[in-house]
Amino acid sequence: MASHPIVKIVFLGDGSVGKTALVRRFCENRFEESRVMTIGVDFQVKEMMIVDQPVKLSIWDVAGQDRFQFVRENFYRGSQAAALVYDCTSPESFDHLTRWVEEIRAFAPRVPFILVANKQDLSESPAIQPDAFAASISATLFKTSALSGEQVQQMFVSLAELALHPVS
Repeated sequence: MASHPIVKIVFLGDGSVGKTALVRRFCENRFEESRVMTIGVDFQVKEMMIVDQPVKLSIWDVAGQDRFQFVRENFYRGSQAAALVYDCTSPESFDHLTRWVEEIRAFAPRVPFILVANKQDLSESPAIQPDAFAASISATLFKTSALSGEQVQQMFVSLAELALHPVS
């Protein structure tokens, strides 16, 4: 019996941007209106098919608050793809993405990214212009809503494909 490849992906971004909500929407097909903040890291495993190949996703949802930085660093090693998540209504969460890229690259220098503009069910801030940032890190932009499920499945498929077949 052949084992399925295990793909390690990590979710990064400020606290309250919806990282946990996206992971729960994908893994459990549910949305919780109120959530307690992630302490350190949350971990989920989900099997899926990628181009007729079964894959086991190892999903690491790291806490976004600064005080957990020392914990996060241990979970970056071995990451095969990363989702940079920001709240599309919060220019501040978008502005912090450069810091998130620098933080993970210190421990996983070749990790490929996707960019995730979450909370699309709310009004997107016109101050945020994600296309140039996505291009600067060679990332595809996904506009998601954990509440409605919009683009969540597609985002995870893209993450798994990127991890299995990184673009050079």
